[in-house]
Amino acid sequence: MIHVDPRTVILLSGVMSAFMAVILFALKRSYPPTIKGLGGWAVALTLVSVACILASFLGQAPNFIAISIPRLLLPTGLFLTYAGTQRFFGVTPRYWPWLVLIGVVVLVQMWFTFVEPSFMVRLVLSNALAICLFIAFANLIRKQGLSSIAKILALGVVLAMLAILLMRIATAFLWPVGQDLFDSSPQQLAYVTSFSFCVVLLSVSLILLAAERLHSEVAYLASHDSLTNALTRRHMNEVCATELARSQRSGRSMALLVMDLDHFKVINDTQGHQRGDQVLVDFVTMVNGLLRRPDQLGRFGGEEFVALLPETSLQEAMVVAERIRAACMAPGPQPRCTVSIGVSTNLEARDSVDTVIARADAAMYRAKAKGRNRVEGP
Repeated sequence: MIHVDPRTVILLSGVMSAFMAVILFALKRSYPPTIKGLGGWAVALTLVSVACILASFLGQAPNFIAISIPRLLLPTGLFLTYAGTQRFFGVTPRYWPWLVLIGVVVLVQMWFTFVEPSFMVRLVLSNALAICLFIAFANLIRKQGLSSIAKILALGVVLAMLAILLMRIATAFLWPVGQDLFDSSPQQLAYVTSFSFCVVLLSVSLILLAAERLHSEVAYLASHDSLTNALTRRHMNEVCATELARSQRSGRSMALLVMDLDHFKVINDTQGHQRGDQVLVDFVTMVNGLLRRPDQLGRFGGEEFVALLPETSLQEAMVVAERIRAACMAPGPQPRCTVSIGVSTNLEARDSVDTVIARADAAMYRAKAKGRNRVEGP
């Protein structure tokens, strides 16, 4: 029979946690600052690593170093993992209540280490604290929705760790718990091994969460204009092509609005490009507020934008365009731009995105020629 030494398991867990911490520190340096929590995760795993390494010296180092310090570092590390995940999901962590609770539990554990030594009491206290933490952790992930493999894995690991802790407390009252962490009983060995494995698996799930977030951000940046968050011209062409093919199959019409801000160069020349950029951002925000959920807005360059209106007739599109034109003239922060808008729909089965846009573009130039601040159809 192969004998597994709990001391070796805990030491390996510490080494693996340190390795994962290094990876997270590296990710923090290379990932965009919009991805929060990576630094907190790295610090948390560092604390877990130090706790495991110090605990592996139980019996070879003073109890304060091998018991008390790990009992402080491990729950603090687990809490910082939870706090880092809160920041990752955009939730503001509350540090003091948890840190005070951890401090109180550690002080009580020190009493039962040096004054009235009791491994049983220390076991129950530390597990009860970790159970409260993992319940909050699981609830946090659940609220984000299980929309990805990384979230499912993270929730599964947290629930597994919660189950291990609950079973360990339950079994502590059924079988003797020994005198220390390295008790050779089967239940203690199973607890140490499974929990150590889950700590490593949790760090893997955190790295996967960060990778998924990076992928989604890169995909978003590839398809959206960095200034206005409207769709890029390339992505807008793809969206229009998909919608045109669907419209041609269903026999319904789609509409395109080509919009160009009037005298926009004057704002850049007199007010500066920063003010001009703000006008573009405000325009996109205003237009998006007037469009339906299926509609799409893209920036084709400079001050020219294209709006896609699926399943929309020419008459309906003219109404939407007029609403946008009127909104640009509404009272508000100055300076403001009026807008010239050209409208077109797909007319024939052989229409392409280019031909539909060309008709709308020609209509927009007619609006410019007729004095600007107008809506023109094909």
